[in-house]
Amino acid sequence: MPRDGGTTREHLLDIAERLVERNGFAATSVDMILSEARSSKGAFFHHFSSKRALAHALVERYVATDLGTLAAGLEAASAETDPAARLLSFLDYFVGRAEALTSESACLYIAVLVEQDLLDEQNAAHVERAIVGWRVAVADLLRGAFAARPTAMVRPVPEDLADQLFVVIEGGFLMCRATGSPEPMRTQLLVYRQLVAALL
Repeated sequence: MPRDGGTTREHLLDIAERLVERNGFAATSVDMILSEARSSKGAFFHHFSSKRALAHALVERYVATDLGTLAAGLEAASAETDPAARLLSFLDYFVGRAEALTSESACLYIAVLVEQDLLDEQNAAHVERAIVGWRVAVADLLRGAFAARPTAMVRPVPEDLADQLFVVIEGGFLMCRATGSPEPMRTQLLVYRQLVAALL
């Protein structure tokens, strides 16, 4: 077990996130986390004042990782000078990473939003920050692409279409969990990409 305090905290969060995604927050006790992490209550309460504080740390970290994934997609597409090509390259990044996305997480947002024990004002604000972050960034890409490809076609409001991508990814997690396969994530992202391409 690492002696570094920051590493110990991250290890506890890793274990807690896995157990919460599998069992739910209410059904995941501190003792279960400690048993899996091979750690002590002293170590736990050194880093988290309560189970509620652990929940806040879990959600805050998950949101930061999620927004980091968004930033990586934006960076991957940044070399494209044409706004429409940049948008499609951004979506291709996620289609290509669909299996990795589902292997890295089962989506903590689902656990947060369905469990009253997790959904307090602080956690709701963290989740909203993620939703707004995706909405603003993806809508900017869509707006630029639409401006570069004028048409008489009636297009969705960029913010609404950006929210749809967030919905596709979160729904993809649900489908992957239900089927035990990463394929629904890739398929749904590909369908979204095809629909966006048709709008261009």
